[in-house]
Amino acid sequence: MTRIIVNSKVGADGVLRVTIPLGAGDANRDVQVTIEAASPPSAVPRTPEQWRHFVLSTAGSVADPTFVRHEQGDYERHEDFP
Repeated sequence: MTRIIVNSKVGADGVLRVTIPLGAGDANRDVQVTIEAASPPSAVPRTPEQWRHFVLSTAGSVADPTFVRHEQGDYERHEDFP
């Protein structure tokens, strides 16, 4: 059996309800369930202007002189639509 991570929310009544179908092959097996709080979102939502300022502030931010952008190759050519 592989590890399964399910994100869920505790209901207003304080009860967590989770249903996970595992398949007949796992019937009658013992399993272990661990409950832990999910980490908070890593980024605060930004306004379009805040996002634009962030993106512009990253331009030229790589200080490593050995950093190079490798060749990107050619685009795959597809047939034109009629």
